[in-house]
Amino acid sequence: MIIAVPKEVKNNENRVALTAAGAEILKNAGHQILIEEKAGQGSGISDQAYKESGAEIVTDKNELFDRAEMIIKVKEPLKEEYKFFKEGQILFTYLHLAANEELLKFLKEKRITAFAYETVQNDDGELPLLTPMSEVAGRLSVQAAASYLEKPKGGSGVLLGGVPGVKPAKVVVVGGGIVGRNAARVAFGMGAEVTIMDINQSTMRYIDDIFHSSIKTIMSNPSHIAEEVKDADLVVGAVLIPGAKAPNLVTEKMIKTMKAGSVVVDVAIDQGGCIEGTYPTTHDNPVFTKYGVIHYSVANMPGAVARTSTFALTNATLSYINKLASKGYKKAMLDDYSLALGLNIYQGEIICQAVAESFDQDYKDLDQLLGEWE
Repeated sequence: MIIAVPKEVKNNENRVALTAAGAEILKNAGHQILIEEKAGQGSGISDQAYKESGAEIVTDKNELFDRAEMIIKVKEPLKEEYKFFKEGQILFTYLHLAANEELLKFLKEKRITAFAYETVQNDDGELPLLTPMSEVAGRLSVQAAASYLEKPKGGSGVLLGGVPGVKPAKVVVVGGGIVGRNAARVAFGMGAEVTIMDINQSTMRYIDDIFHSSIKTIMSNPSHIAEEVKDADLVVGAVLIPGAKAPNLVTEKMIKTMKAGSVVVDVAIDQGGCIEGTYPTTHDNPVFTKYGVIHYSVANMPGAVARTSTFALTNATLSYINKLASKGYKKAMLDDYSLALGLNIYQGEIICQAVAESFDQDYKDLDQLLGEWE
């Protein structure tokens, strides 16, 4: 199969969908790998490294897409990229369609076979292709917020870990999944007072166990969230419903009760955000202040540490890319139901139920589709 890797065009998106080592593995599996010129530059991967891996460097984006059977990316296609796609191509990337009706409409009209990294799901509920970027984003959320608590950046002037004789900052993490646990890990490691909130009792038991009861766990509900947010120095929104739009659990009413110069970070912004009033920002202009509270809601946070993120992403996606390319998408999906769950759009129809429900649209049942192929 001819697999194309375009250069990402989103603001400060320095990640690339495939490392040189990954390209070599796919090349050895019999596939032709096309890499857009300088696609790996932001991640420290040179065109020469790709050439040595057996990939072909393509200077013209039109040519890259024209020749491609499958396009692999990091971020969802932006409007300026729509013109390059051809009907029937396979797209494998982060899509976050529940928060992007315009892209949903385009993929349907173009009849793209669109797989989303974030809805590939194992039997145990794990999201293997979202996990590495959730780990990065969770850790970055606290790293970024710590600097915005500094007075010169408009913050309250609080040091996250405090010092002997001065209490540390209070960090509240809403959501105890991969993002939340990684945010808590960094905040706790920096010496902050950390609280994690979740609706799942088993999740909280697990968190209590791995942190040896050193952080607080509190059942997530509107009353408890309001109580904890009120005196927090940093709130991290880390809520995820696979494929669906994130619920606004931290309301503007709650934000208004926070101290001036406090910080909120909405890691769920790709899925519409879980902190009311946030909107996607960029690495060029990452924050805005509302009600005296600094809001950080960059939609591609892992792009800030592109090299780490690119290698982590390829580690996770490579086997799935190889399955799609080597077996064809139909057999690959029949053989691996976790991959099948990644299919969001096929032949102009929505396949992912959570995406369809986000816009009150019809969808085709995945099991019915797979049954037609057997």
